[in-house]
Amino acid sequence: MEKPHKREIIYYKNYYFDFFERQRPEVQKKFNWTIHLIATLDRVPVKFFKHITGTKGLYEMRVEVGTDVFRVFCFFDAGMLVVLLNGFHKKTQKTPGKEIQLALKLMDKYYYEKEIK
Repeated sequence: MEKPHKREIIYYKNYYFDFFERQRPEVQKKFNWTIHLIATLDRVPVKFFKHITGTKGLYEMRVEVGTDVFRVFCFFDAGMLVVLLNGFHKKTQKTPGKEIQLALKLMDKYYYEKEIK
């Protein structure tokens, strides 16, 4: 039986899909599984979904397949709406600042476009 959704997941433009389509099938499968967790669990384990320290409302969806580590930035809008942004293949211990800056820029752009509609 399908669990009811606690959160709605949307995608800001094609940033997530452009990233997703470049990944191997097993990575895509893990991303789909993780998105389902975020949508259906009351409390998503920090292993899969974590707030980015030092930011105002930016989160990362976390996926590991073998030794490969991937991140997709996202944020909440209107309560339980999760907006997915850009993703990247994490190759170092620390999240690259340029990836965080891009995500923050996309988040600002999302809110700006929402206001002018």
